[in-house]
Amino acid sequence: MNLFDVYPLYNVTPVSAKGIVVTDDTGKEYLDFYGGHAVISIGHGHPHYVKRLKDQLDAIAFYSNSIKNPLQEELAQKLGSLSGCPQYQLFMCNSGAEANENALKMASFHTGKSKVIAFGNGFHGRTSAAVATTDNPKIVAPLNAQQKVDFVPLNNFAAFEETLAQGGHCAVILEAIQGVGGLDEPTTEFYRFVAQKCNEHKVVLIADEVQSGFGRSGTFFAFQHHGIDPDIISMAKGMGNGFPVGGVLIHNKFEPWYGQLGTTFGGNHLACAATLAVLEVLEKERLLENANELGRYFHGKAAALPQIKKIKGRGLMLGLEFHFEVAALRKELIYEHHIFTGGSANKNLLRFLPALNITEADIDVFFERLATALRSQEQS
Repeated sequence: MNLFDVYPLYNVTPVSAKGIVVTDDTGKEYLDFYGGHAVISIGHGHPHYVKRLKDQLDAIAFYSNSIKNPLQEELAQKLGSLSGCPQYQLFMCNSGAEANENALKMASFHTGKSKVIAFGNGFHGRTSAAVATTDNPKIVAPLNAQQKVDFVPLNNFAAFEETLAQGGHCAVILEAIQGVGGLDEPTTEFYRFVAQKCNEHKVVLIADEVQSGFGRSGTFFAFQHHGIDPDIISMAKGMGNGFPVGGVLIHNKFEPWYGQLGTTFGGNHLACAATLAVLEVLEKERLLENANELGRYFHGKAAALPQIKKIKGRGLMLGLEFHFEVAALRKELIYEHHIFTGGSANKNLLRFLPALNITEADIDVFFERLATALRSQEQS
């Protein structure tokens, strides 16, 4: 049997990892400045994380949600306290797409309506409703296209208000920082305008924090930079540091009923242990502060490079936009300089999503290698 080939793969086979260093099957070491697509939030093999999971595996790894799981209650309390969002209820699932799927379903249940407003260059996942709200027709199957979605340009006040006024919308879904789209952001004025209009029209505002949440932007959730309170928050990726975990935070004004949402694997004992370990490390090691400080340090180093057109993002969710397409540069960085980076819909942008406990020394090494790669690109 062969694998179903859906990704163009780099010819690198990781076999071990520690911190931000990944080692392949030939013994080469790579600096991980991509974090497995924003998943590795506290570093590979963090000792507290490993111990938490091993201890849980020795106790009980899984049972269904038909019985009590005290870890879920512990997690809900810890998450509410650390995130600054105690006024929400937690529903756990397994991925970001599933989180957005359930968020959209909740909005439709709550309003009795079916249309959604999403934004240009947004990405919300590959399940049915999530992919329908993703602005990429290449991944939308005819089945998904049945979902009624109105796409609006980001930061276009008039287009958003005009579309919302048409009526019939259950939800607006918005990323505070567009990851796949290329690190574009709604302005504070626009995000607040969206929140105000959603409130006026009784439309549910969903903050997609799948990539930007759990400290990635320097606040626990990126929407907190703008001082708004969404109705529903979706999250995943850095939540489990590699263990598949997703979650939906649903405002207390929503009243659940049995059968409304459900999951087999969501919130299992290992998933809870992984997420609790992440929260404990974020708090103990003050990683939100580190994301802010190291983000500023990264900005300072990048500003010295003339090839860079724009520095984008917040905290340690960062992008460098060049005056040229970066596919060749990204390839050279991995094969010649042993650095993992990410791409995006913006072909001129390198994306960086490292663990939140990187150091200035790690960033210094990265920029030394990047400078060498840029000189090589200019000579070729």
